Amino acid sequence: MTVPRPSPGPRLVATCWTTAGTARPLDEPELASHSPFERIDAVADGGWSGLGFAHDDLDLMRRTTGFAPVAEHARARGLDHVEVELVGDWWLDPARWRERWSLLLDAAEAFGSPVVKAGSAFGVPWSDLSVLVDPLRRLAVEAADRGTRVALEPLPFAVVGSVPAAADLVRRVDHPAAGLTVDLWHVARAGTTLTELTACLDADRVFQVELDDADADPVGDLFEDTRDRRRYCGEGDLDVVGFVRVLRDLGVDVPWGVEVLSEEHRRAGLEEGLRRARDTALAVLLAAGPQPPSTGSCR
Repeated sequence: MTVPRPSPGPRLVATCWTTAGTARPLDEPELASHSPFERIDAVADGGWSGLGFAHDDLDLMRRTTGFAPVAEHARARGLDHVEVELVGDWWLDPARWRERWSLLLDAAEAFGSPVVKAGSAFGVPWSDLSVLVDPLRRLAVEAADRGTRVALEPLPFAVVGSVPAAADLVRRVDHPAAGLTVDLWHVARAGTTLTELTACLDADRVFQVELDDADADPVGDLFEDTRDRRRYCGEGDLDVVGFVRVLRDLGVDVPWGVEVLSEEHRRAGLEEGLRRARDTALAVLLAAGPQPPSTGSCR
């Protein structure tokens, strides 16, 4: 069988929600309306380099097909980057998160995932994150033992509320397997400027980047806005081009994740949604100027 390869140019990853169909964060359960094999085929046919899977899909996968056939299919279709997510509550009683964390580590090992995403609890952002340093370091140690890393994603409506706060936390953790997910929507909605982003980031601690767009002001509360109202890159009011340039100037060298969460995207269907997500992301990356030569693998 001829294995389709991503087209030349920037490496794009369809993050988990971009291929989840009608599923939404905090649905019960958060199960995609397309099978893992359908998602892999659509991503490969669309010229992407990789994709992501979320916890509930991974749990169902393990209980049915197992990880190995899905991982083999992804490799056969030329996809060499598979992300898994998300663990939360990792500083609390292990009974609340250990089972999920173990599942994500098993999946990361099976897929050769370069990173497992971690989040934090919804709430008012904390001003002092000292209590999280040792727990995040323990996650990093366990991830490294399984051949992967952990990326913390700050959310403006969570206790780790901004990229500068998360970057400071990761520096205090001081472990090579602890890093960040930097999502433009969360950067903008936390009120972080591109100047502040430049000042707080170290390139080797940025493990994931996620591109998206948004209206100038939130529609509904912040969670509703992030789940239902994101825009395709370049179709909203955020400075997506400036964001890309900041990360390139810093020397960040990871694939460009594209995370589109919106009612509009869910209505589009898998193939059409992926086409539009890819085309708009590529247009922004082109507008940002030439991509510097890669200095390493996506891992």
